[in-house]
Order: sequence, then structure tokens, then C-alpha cells
Amino acid sequence: MHRRLELQADRIEAVLQLHRVPARVTGGTVTPRRVRFQVLPALGVKISKVKGLSEELAAALDTSTCRVSRQGAAIDVEIPRDDPEMVRLLPLCRRLDAEALSPVTAVLGLADDGAPLLIRLPSPDVAHVLVAGTTGSGKTVLLQTMILSLAMMNGPGDVAMVLVDPKGGAFRWFDGVPHLSRPVIRDVEEGEEALDSIVRLMERRSELGKRDGPHVVVVIDELADILMTGGSGLQRSLTRLLQRGREARIHVVAATQKPTASVLGSLVQANFPVRLVGRVASATDARVATGWSGTGAERLEGRGDFLAVAEGRVRRFQAAYVTEREIRDSLGARVGG
Repeated sequence: MHRRLELQADRIEAVLQLHRVPARVTGGTVTPRRVRFQVLPALGVKISKVKGLSEELAAALDTSTCRVSRQGAAIDVEIPRDDPEMVRLLPLCRRLDAEALSPVTAVLGLADDGAPLLIRLPSPDVAHVLVAGTTGSGKTVLLQTMILSLAMMNGPGDVAMVLVDPKGGAFRWFDGVPHLSRPVIRDVEEGEEALDSIVRLMERRSELGKRDGPHVVVVIDELADILMTGGSGLQRSLTRLLQRGREARIHVVAATQKPTASVLGSLVQANFPVRLVGRVASATDARVATGWSGTGAERLEGRGDFLAVAEGRVRRFQAAYVTEREIRDSLGARVGG
């Protein structure tokens, strides 16, 4: 493995030298799915020129894809591993000290430096999360991972969840979980009524200045479909929750495979501080989903390969995977315990 990495580093430098880009490989990281080489360019080198060589680098490294991105003064050249490893949620959770975690923290997976990546929903920099990705990106599994980790690490008195699943396939395994305020919602009209009910809860908490009661986490799959088929009342309720929910301990995690400006519009741009973006269909969709240009989300590998966009930073991570049986067994143990 070490010899192969040295050979690949030499090939990267050779391609750059051939195209008159003075730079050298200074290090790298091996993650479960990728190998990332750190390249330090000479002063004055245009980053766009290196990005334009992604196809030449992929050919030289004999790999299907090559992603080039800037990290501070350095450039990252990332390629998929020949022997990718899966990141599994339950072993990852066992590595964590659940008692030391802040309340209402969800597990996402492993960051590109190999460290567990977590997200604390009540954080002022989080509050609400948008998850985007096409079919095969791993979007639904990431939602399941977030829901399960919240349920495993928080009691029903700490977190109450409302799950909206219009297609009926994403959250069916969570029916009967004590953290649910109501059974999994599969009907758009019922979803509109549920959001309206949560808005009333938000208003009561705000009027009374209440800081007690469980955090409410609303998880919505296929946000774009709901917005297109639901009435204006649904969008109005959702917008109010996004704008004022954090102060009332209410958080929205919404997912879509259609992150288009025509569907999501200003609702997404203004109200989701955190974006978790898997592979999308185009650079335009990547820009809408991440809020940034040039992230390369359209070139992600799928199957849990994601970008986390938060606090002005873009961080790549591998979403943790969980099976139906693991969900059922874990929730059964949680209920029984």
C-alpha cells in the first residue's frame, strides 16, 4: 500500500510538471473510501488550472474519478480506493462516550480525517439541516442514521420526533419508537396538519418563554415533492418553523433529491445553516444545495459520499451505514432498556 501511494504521488507531480504547474505532494490521508493527496503549489499558481487537470490526473492514476479542491494554501487531490471500506453506524457509536455527548447530537459518519463527525442540532450554528442527493447518493440512509443515533443517545423525554415520509419507504422501520410524537406520517395532508400543530406549539413556548420540554425534531423526506403537492398552508407552516423554531427548541431536518431553485427557492437559501449534500445531478443543483459554487458535489461517488457545508466551511465525509435489522434490534433494545 505504501509503495502504491508513493507511485501515485509521483504521477501527480509528473502530470503537474508536464502542464507547467510547479507543485509537490506533501502528504496525504487514507479514508475508508478515498485516498487524499495534499499538493502544495508554488506561489502564484492558479488553482483553476490545477482543477482543470482533474481528467488528466484521473487518467494518470488509472482511476474513474479525481476530485480537486482547495484547502487553505494547499490543494487536495482525491481518488477512490480500490478496496473501499464501509462505515457502520453501530461500531462507530460504540467508539463514542454517549454520556459525554451534548444532548440532541446526531451521528453522521466519518470525516475525511478519520474522526467521527457529529452534529448538535441545538447549536446556534445549526438549528436546521438540509440533506440533498440523487437516487443512490445515500440520502435516505443518512436520514436513518441521524434518526437512529438520536433515538439511541437521547430519551423520549429529551427528544420528540415527527417523521414525514410521503413515499412510505424511508422511515417505516421507526414506527412504534417511543420518541415519535405520532406514527410515521405518509399523507401530505396529515403532514400539513402536523406542521401546523408544531407551529402552535412553537407559539405557545415563545409566548410563555418556556425552555423546558423535549426538543422537537421534524424529519421530512422528499421535501420538494411535499412542497409541490402540498398547499400554501404547508409551506407557510414550514417557513415559520425554519425562521423561529430554534428559539422554541424545534429543529427541521429536510431531505430532497431535487435541489432546484425553482422548487426550493428562498426557503432553502435563507433557512438551512447546515447542508449535507451527496451526489447531485448537475453543477447548478450543487450550487443550490450547498449554497456555494465549485464544491464539486455533482462529482461525488454516491453511496454515502457527502459534503457537510457549515460555518463557511466545506468538509467531506462518509455517511455511516445501518441496516434494517440493526435499526430494529437497536430500537428494540432501547425500548426494552
